[in-house]
Amino acid sequence: MLKKGSKLYSILTGSCPRCHQESMYVNHNPYKISSLFEMHEKCANCGLKYKMEPSFFYGAMYVSYAVGVAFAVAVFVISFLFIGTSLKNTFFAIIGTLVVFMPVIIRLSRNIWINFFVKFDATKISNQSA
Repeated sequence: MLKKGSKLYSILTGSCPRCHQESMYVNHNPYKISSLFEMHEKCANCGLKYKMEPSFFYGAMYVSYAVGVAFAVAVFVISFLFIGTSLKNTFFAIIGTLVVFMPVIIRLSRNIWINFFVKFDATKISNQSA
């Protein structure tokens, strides 16, 4: 399911969408807030330029909204429907979850956005790391 060559692999690992050989991010930990947005300029393996044009990742804000709504709906279903907490406590659970997972949502959104535009290319995989 999570094999190199799938969009899901690139989205969840934050790896280069073309070759899946290296991380797009300078720091793998999204909770290091000072380097949350720091990305390599291009892939060291296949040479894909991550910021294809100025303001490329502004589109990821739209994806971020959808991912945030998905997180909120998941928390609502778990806390209100399964656990049975009150609406007020469910609201606080949703807010807390969105705040805690904000860096993850930002990174996931960027990964999803770039994967809309770049396809996996098995010919770009280097022999030394394959």
